[in-house]
Amino acid sequence: MLCETNRTVLTVNGLFPGPEIRAHKGDTIYVNVTNIGPYGVTIHWHGVRQIRYPWSDGPENITQCPIPTNSSFLQKVILTEEEGTLWWHAHSDWTRATVHGPIIVLPVGDTNYPYKFDEQHTIVIAEWYARDTKAIIDEALATGGDPDLSVAYTINGQPGDTYPCSNGLMYNITVMQGKTYLFRIIHSGMNEEMFFSIAKHNLTVVGMDGAYLKPLKTNYLMITPGQTMDVLVTTNQRPGHYYMLFSPFVDTNAPSNENVTRGIFQYSGSYNHSETPALPELPGFTNKSDAGNFTIQLRSLNSKEHLSTVPTKITRNITITVSVNQQPCPTNKTCLGPQGSVHSASLNNISFSTPSISILQAYYNNINGVYNKTFPDKPPFVFDYTGNVSALGEVAFVSTKVLMIKYNEEVEIRFQGTNFGAAENHPMHLHGYSFYVVGMGDGNFSDSYVSQYNTVDPPYINTVGLPKNGWTAIRFKANNPGVWFMHCHLERHASWGMDTVLIVGEGPNKDQKMLPPPQHMPPCSGL
Repeated sequence: MLCETNRTVLTVNGLFPGPEIRAHKGDTIYVNVTNIGPYGVTIHWHGVRQIRYPWSDGPENITQCPIPTNSSFLQKVILTEEEGTLWWHAHSDWTRATVHGPIIVLPVGDTNYPYKFDEQHTIVIAEWYARDTKAIIDEALATGGDPDLSVAYTINGQPGDTYPCSNGLMYNITVMQGKTYLFRIIHSGMNEEMFFSIAKHNLTVVGMDGAYLKPLKTNYLMITPGQTMDVLVTTNQRPGHYYMLFSPFVDTNAPSNENVTRGIFQYSGSYNHSETPALPELPGFTNKSDAGNFTIQLRSLNSKEHLSTVPTKITRNITITVSVNQQPCPTNKTCLGPQGSVHSASLNNISFSTPSISILQAYYNNINGVYNKTFPDKPPFVFDYTGNVSALGEVAFVSTKVLMIKYNEEVEIRFQGTNFGAAENHPMHLHGYSFYVVGMGDGNFSDSYVSQYNTVDPPYINTVGLPKNGWTAIRFKANNPGVWFMHCHLERHASWGMDTVLIVGEGPNKDQKMLPPPQHMPPCSGL
């Protein structure tokens, strides 16, 4: 580990990354989460739809209050159609920096993969901080300034040999020539998208976010925080050492960590083991076109066993502008944001204010005053979203507004990036659902683009990178009742208010209603 950071960190079972959970498609998993850390914490099962059971979904003060120190919460994780690689992580403050781990969902019977491989490995990319991450975000929110940057990226807990003080430790994997390896890649990092490659080896992407893809041959990946990818690598090069490289994709003028991290992909056998490993060629840090060109090639498998069912009779059309904002500094206070302001972020010009008790519990128990049901289906005013916005104010309305959706509605959400503040790619994540990404492009969305949508085999994922100053259209059927968080998976933006909540109503039948809560939810002080 990085030896200049001698500090205690919050982990699960003393591991970084945390323990891997393995299950089969359709299983129900029970996880007893015991918190012996110094502050409350919650755990989210990222990509698990939790059908009719938001009680274990985990985001702090959205579906539950934090699990207090020295107490436990038995969480029920209900798998249905998910198959492939998912992950779990803390969903309170910035604790997910070190509290995260893989969820591997195997096919029923273990053998029914739509592709062949000889061996599998899980690779977790993360960010390492020099200080306690809760202290970092608490301080940033108190001053209105930028939170500390991470000091390193890690592969399975190892920062690699590009850092001056990592004791030379790096992740390495030994492979045999002529075999195919399945890499399950999880991006648990906090604030940067990543490019990934292995020197001299092609990658074949076959799955993402717990669903299969048509095999996509590529020499690099672009993966955002929150996303997972299943990737095949065939060992068809001469025996030797090859670098695996994660390099950040940075398309913003916001402060960012432009380090890289490396691991070793080494063949077994006899060769000169002291020779310098070959380095992969990756797109440059700021290469927006290569980032976008990778993402738009992804397609669902859409086979007989894994059908795509893209909603085509849209009954609810929602447009959401995604912005980085500023708020004025409160009177008699010094703030460290741009020009003495406070950093902020918003969806449809609403900067989400997290309540002090759980929205799910307020909704279920009909408690008034916790949230209001007026999140708009359209931006409050129309402007050239991706053009020169300097004449427009950057202040967003701070509120706890949620989006009310009827059961079984066929929903389309068009995310529209804006040029406020430090514009950049935003990985948008929806809890309780995967969705079909039917369209994506640069600039302002136009209704004329609908005719160009892919409604045959779009990727079925739970986290999508909204291009900088661009748009993304997603579709899903609202058949999972409950309270579901939707937010940017760049942690600083989520902390600044780039979030909202979808409350999906219940259907008339018993199997279309939420299941009752468990006996012992973590206590909320206001309930």
